[in-house]
Amino acid sequence: MIVEILLIALSVSMDAFAVAIGKGLTVSHKVRWQDAAKVGLWFGGFQALFPILGYLAASTFSQYVTAVDHWIIFGLLLFIGGNMIYEAIFKDDEEDAEATPDFDWKHMLPLAIATSIDAFAVGVSFAFMPINITLAVVLIGVTTGLFSLAGVYIGHFFGARWQKPAQIAGGTVLVLIGLRVLLEHLGLIAF
Repeated sequence: MIVEILLIALSVSMDAFAVAIGKGLTVSHKVRWQDAAKVGLWFGGFQALFPILGYLAASTFSQYVTAVDHWIIFGLLLFIGGNMIYEAIFKDDEEDAEATPDFDWKHMLPLAIATSIDAFAVGVSFAFMPINITLAVVLIGVTTGLFSLAGVYIGHFFGARWQKPAQIAGGTVLVLIGLRVLLEHLGLIAF
């Protein structure tokens, strides 16, 4: 299960990583360590918080949906992963060009919330999986924080070249994990 948690952590961090790259693209001066750390803390913190919220919400209603939990997991991960892939392929690059380099709470809070919606849905799916939620939340938060911190520097130094591939890779992993959960539950594969 630790490998799955790591793959999920990597996958959900890709949206924040892509946005962090966008933030790095907008910095015309040298990137300050404090600014990159702020991005990592905002995105990592919210990516850790939102799975907890999703887990708590789903745990409240889990007794009513256990017969279809595998379909819920599959549907959520398919939707999240598919949306990540769709946005990477069809999202207008001009939106990223208009991003602001500001790192204050007024600019970071909406981005942190927007990039954490998928983590909420992953938290919902965690309620139906035999998973250590504490370990999952810590790994998701730390992974996202580190990727986001690095994304600011990557965006500043290398440009937008890695933004879309990272988002496509993350979406693909989520879809594949959802498919594996469904196929396992249906008895078509066993791991």
